[in-house]
Amino acid sequence: MKSDIDVAAIAAEIMQIRGMSIDRLRLRWRQTFGRTPPKGLTKDLLGRMIAYRIQEEAFGGLDRATAQLLDRLARDGKGGAEPTRRLKAGTILVREYRGERHTVTVVPDGYVWREQTYPSLSTIARAITGISWNGPRFFGLRMAKDTDGAAAPLKGTKPQRRKRVVKVPPKLDAAGRVVRRHVRATI
Repeated sequence: MKSDIDVAAIAAEIMQIRGMSIDRLRLRWRQTFGRTPPKGLTKDLLGRMIAYRIQEEAFGGLDRATAQLLDRLARDGKGGAEPTRRLKAGTILVREYRGERHTVTVVPDGYVWREQTYPSLSTIARAITGISWNGPRFFGLRMAKDTDGAAAPLKGTKPQRRKRVVKVPPKLDAAGRVVRRHVRATI
């Protein structure tokens, strides 16, 4: 990063962009990019893209590996093999599970969760859920594998088939443990 960059001025310019009308944003787009903006872009997208360009000019663009990955994704939608993610110390991962938010911080010798250091994300995922999980998948860092080996979308994305969940009152055994929670019916 250059030392002569006025970060406050850049932040102020971006704040100004947030308050612009769509007509002003289109004018600013022409000034910034030298051409008419695409018709399908919303006010929000115009503002975000202009703000990104301002930051890119001030602080620099994407590194070469990231630009190549984005190019591959744009061309074929796959990007080749899933890239290995190297999380830097200080990175914070957040996952909500059963209504409780779990925050994990990456440290040089592992991961900190609830003020205790763990060697892997899988260990933390197991402690949270009570069952064995792929830690990177649990925290949204990796896609699930489909039965044919292709990457499948994670939960929360649009499903292939519609399913209806019918909730019934929990059935308890003699010890008071839940035997069955719900029944899934495929439509």
